[in-house]
Amino acid sequence: MALMKRHTDLKNHFYERVRTETPQVPESEKKLRDTVTRLKQTVKSQNAEIEELRQRVTQLTLAAAVLSRTEDTSSGPSQPLGPVLGNVIPLRPNP
Repeated sequence: MALMKRHTDLKNHFYERVRTETPQVPESEKKLRDTVTRLKQTVKSQNAEIEELRQRVTQLTLAAAVLSRTEDTSSGPSQPLGPVLGNVIPLRPNP
């Protein structure tokens, strides 16, 4: 084990020679490459799904805002929308 740590250049040279002299890929490397490919595909599909869910959340939030606004206006103009918070300026005056 100490030789492996001390002579990493020789170890790398040995493995390089083994790879060049034997054209076959080890079975463990094939499995690892397949696993890496599968995991990359999984990450890609999960990122796409997360993006789709974010868009859906935005759409549902907007729909909820529209519906609550519609309910407020259908109940009658006697109820004001409430105080304006912070630096928000209403575009239309409250009825």
